[in-house]
Amino acid sequence: MVDVTEKEMDNPTFRSDTVLSDVHLHCPNKRHLMVRLNAVGQPVFLSCFKFLWNTEDLVSEKDMREVTAGREHQKRSGDGLCGKDRSNQKKERELNSEGVEALLDDDGDLEVVRRPQNVSDLEEEGLLRDIVCPVILMKGTEDAFEDEEQECTCSDVVKIEHTMATPLEDVGKQVWRAAFLLADYILFQRDTFRCCSVLELGGGTGITSIIMGTVAKRVYCTDVGEDLLTMCEQNVALNKHLMEPGGGEVKVKELDWLKDEFCTDPEVPYSWSEEEIADLHDHCSVIMAADVFYDDDLTDALFRTLYRITHSLRNSCTVYLALEKRLNFTLRHMDVTCEAYSHFRNNLNDLENLQDREIKYTVEPIKVDFCQFLVYERIEQL
Repeated sequence: MVDVTEKEMDNPTFRSDTVLSDVHLHCPNKRHLMVRLNAVGQPVFLSCFKFLWNTEDLVSEKDMREVTAGREHQKRSGDGLCGKDRSNQKKERELNSEGVEALLDDDGDLEVVRRPQNVSDLEEEGLLRDIVCPVILMKGTEDAFEDEEQECTCSDVVKIEHTMATPLEDVGKQVWRAAFLLADYILFQRDTFRCCSVLELGGGTGITSIIMGTVAKRVYCTDVGEDLLTMCEQNVALNKHLMEPGGGEVKVKELDWLKDEFCTDPEVPYSWSEEEIADLHDHCSVIMAADVFYDDDLTDALFRTLYRITHSLRNSCTVYLALEKRLNFTLRHMDVTCEAYSHFRNNLNDLENLQDREIKYTVEPIKVDFCQFLVYERIEQL
């Protein structure tokens, strides 16, 4: 049992260099279970991120577009309003038709009538959020997860072990919105990724690779650091049942962007075999990365890695990059800027304009108007 005092849990304090992701704070009616301390003493939590649709019932991309179009039509026509909402709107119109006098109280103060939003609408839109508190449990106790299991079936959620706050160098141990955005796109374009061989760069907790593993044939989920990769491998094991129906496989491997070669030392955990490297080069057709553009040096290293790997692939490849545009006020500019995003865009432009006789890169933005399949807050900066 992890010994943490009640005072420490009520008043958490973080160092000035601590980075905090708030994704795990906005899971409706879910507890976050602290299951262990990792190798460097950081608390590790288990969270259940709910699917908005059962994975077994997900339909094809064409069908989903028809469903989305139907919902948009309902919103425009007003058919989606429940009877209670229509009644409230009618009352508002009646009040407005009576003039301003009808909205004044006995003292002459203006009374503003607001239409209450229906709870069911909030649940449907994924906006009903409870700020939740961690629960400390003993690792491996089956009874600890009994309530969670009763609330959701195995195919309704993806379970992820993660930390809640880390130094900048350990941000891969947290969960980030862009990973969920890319996971949504994968589920929306299931037919595109079916039976593909995929490489993820900077996989972190592994959530995007796990979702990709439900449709792809093989996914190489890569990152650096034995502690992080162990957590990622644990998450893959926790969600193996999601991938089994489609026969997908996720392999957790080390891939350091600051090095020019794959690690093949069998003594090093999560190293590559020669057969795995050959399989990647011969069959990989999709590379993906989510929320990895926060440090300029690492961004440069990522693009060098992309260039090196794509040059070694036998087939053409599509790279999917998802990120959250984080705005910050800087003293240097005395304005709100997004320097990490600007540096990313510069690297992207350089890659597209690269004069290379062997390979050519083209860049296309993807509109973020596709369906949302996981419960998280999809903000406009994604």
